[in-house]
Amino acid sequence: MNLKSSEPFWLVKNGILNSYPSLSREIETDILIIGGGITGSLIAHQCMEDGYKTVLVDKREIANGSTSATTSMLQYEIDTPLYKLIEQIGEKGAVDSYRACYQAIDKLGEIAHHIKSDCGYKKKDSLYFAARKKDVSWLKREFEARKKYGFPVSWLEAKDIRQKYHLSNTYGGILSRQGGSMDAFCFTHDLLAYNRKRGLLIYDKTNIEKVKYHKGSIQAQTEYGNSIKAKKVIYCNGYESVEIIKDRFVNLLSTFAIVGERYEGDQTYLKDILIWNTARPYIYMRTTDDNRILIGGEDEKFVNTTKRDRLLLKKQLKLEKHLENILPEHDFRTDFVWAGTFGETKDGLPYIGTHPDFPAAYFVLGFGGNGITFSVTGMSMVSNMLKGEIHPLTEYFKFRR
Repeated sequence: MNLKSSEPFWLVKNGILNSYPSLSREIETDILIIGGGITGSLIAHQCMEDGYKTVLVDKREIANGSTSATTSMLQYEIDTPLYKLIEQIGEKGAVDSYRACYQAIDKLGEIAHHIKSDCGYKKKDSLYFAARKKDVSWLKREFEARKKYGFPVSWLEAKDIRQKYHLSNTYGGILSRQGGSMDAFCFTHDLLAYNRKRGLLIYDKTNIEKVKYHKGSIQAQTEYGNSIKAKKVIYCNGYESVEIIKDRFVNLLSTFAIVGERYEGDQTYLKDILIWNTARPYIYMRTTDDNRILIGGEDEKFVNTTKRDRLLLKKQLKLEKHLENILPEHDFRTDFVWAGTFGETKDGLPYIGTHPDFPAAYFVLGFGGNGITFSVTGMSMVSNMLKGEIHPLTEYFKFRR
């Protein structure tokens, strides 16, 4: 019987790294962070760096939400191309947003090195190739925009891509000299364990049912009736934020991914590159540190988890077909297939900052394909906001923009 795992690859690979208790007492703190994924772990790290007494809670086990399903491709490219983003929000906001994501990749590496994380952080190049001949013209326009503003890019023709990366059925693309990959699930656990030793309080399996907001404080109540009093609450709960924010600010999508068996042959030509294309929805691909290929995409509108998960086999077959199209000589055999949910905004940018309906609260919601790098940018933004300072990107990442 040929069984495939429907659990995310990272959960099976890592197992239970750390376990935390649920909250069973009344506590007071400076900062309450809701959400124990990679975003919450990064924001908690910054709060600890800034000297705040901090508590982090999650209704699941730590990192078992979207963080366990991410492909952990670290890219500075935002889902909205730079030239289009300039048209939407202006030159300064667009270029600064791209640069923030660019810098975030190196910042992640610095943190991973500092805490001695076993997450396998690695710098890589990124190839964005044209999936259709008609995409070449606008992709070259995107190349020129990035080049104009100093991003390290070069243009590769289809024959160059074939020769260097063994990829077929491309029509040229942008090679970016900035990118990376890691195991975000492992990194999240390592970062929280590091900060727990510094005094961070962590409670998983702790569902916040009600929050009372005041001008200078909040009081949160768990499903078991315990309360947390804090000066500020920071929501790092991703797409689940739609359950409390009434604005229609994000579209929820389901995405699918597969990971193959360990490859016994030589695929060093893929080891140092992230790959994605111009298809809609786009396909994205990377290798893992144990010589597997991971490919994802086939996104569609999220309805509910039951319907999403029923599509696993269908999406697996489609992703295998996409892989065969661009790597026809590769003997790929699926080992893991899973689905995740993420959010898509009108401009590809996150929502980081305050919301008029929630006094004493901040949100760090890194939607889109750049959720991890947006969360790194959120660290400095939250640090500024807690000090009463304005961050240069606040205007572009705010709600109701």
